[in-house]
Amino acid sequence: MTIQDVAQRANVSIATVSRVLNDNQRVAGELRERVLMATDQLGYKPDRVARRLRAQKSEVIGLIVADIQNPHFVSVIQGVQDAAYDHGMNIILCDTNEAPSRLAENIQVLRAESVAGLIIVPTPSGNIDLLQELQEDHFPLVVLDRTIEGLALDTVMSDNFQGAYDAVQHLINLGYRRIAGIFPNVQTGIERRNGFIQAHLDAGLGKPSPSLILNGSYRVQGSYEVAYQLFSERLPEAVFTATNFVTLGVIRAIRELGILVPNDLALVGFDDLPWADELFIPYTAVAQPTYEIGTQAVQLLLERINGMAEAPRLVKLPVRLVVRASCGSKQRTISTPNL
Repeated sequence: MTIQDVAQRANVSIATVSRVLNDNQRVAGELRERVLMATDQLGYKPDRVARRLRAQKSEVIGLIVADIQNPHFVSVIQGVQDAAYDHGMNIILCDTNEAPSRLAENIQVLRAESVAGLIIVPTPSGNIDLLQELQEDHFPLVVLDRTIEGLALDTVMSDNFQGAYDAVQHLINLGYRRIAGIFPNVQTGIERRNGFIQAHLDAGLGKPSPSLILNGSYRVQGSYEVAYQLFSERLPEAVFTATNFVTLGVIRAIRELGILVPNDLALVGFDDLPWADELFIPYTAVAQPTYEIGTQAVQLLLERINGMAEAPRLVKLPVRLVVRASCGSKQRTISTPNL
């Protein structure tokens, strides 16, 4: 049995169940009784030992990422781990695979383990009530990569808008006009799409045709399918890919269709990776300071744990455009201003 099963049986939110299990007195008596009855009926047993340990000081930080296999998060994890170690802390790592239910379970488990605070990559939808509960309980929390609409939380992220803007502006300066963009429907993808569009507007090109602004997947296969269809119908002059997995899907479509880069199609992607120079054509990419995202998150969390922070803070770290052969120009690096 999980906390979700209890919430469903009691016909209440997961946040309400969590409050009851944590003996939060703000829950109305009738709701409390429904939750307790559901836990009895289902045989749900919260960890009483861990609950008693919560009052003690912890030297453990909980880290919840969206996809542990994504190289972007591998570097973030390393930054969190190194910074935590430098301050005498350890981490417990969890992976949601972008599933709201897994995020809820991870939060429950980590709180039961008496972690001192949480660093979380939110899922694209859901769990706002749980994050709001953490905020209302003054539980130390830092969010990575994505802000939460309606909630002001300590947040560390890259400057997604500026990175996409710089990449597309570079393509425009090279003479490309029919530029496609493929964006996953998550907040980072939306911010990068906005930068993509603004670069066109500032160059006097008007808003790109809707046929060139595509909703991709944050998975390789889904992005491959979108790119394959786009390239098969009418090949654009250039394509901007909003994440590393989108880039991999596009590269697969390019290879299968026999497209030559950059002769037939210029390619610029968000997320620079160690193997970017080793591809059939080294690809131009927006490099994120992933390690620094992790270290900054730990710094903010420790300040929150130690009572040194008041108002929530938003830290946007600058990105760099690393220019390689895939866009048809010589290799160089363009840095954004430090915000």
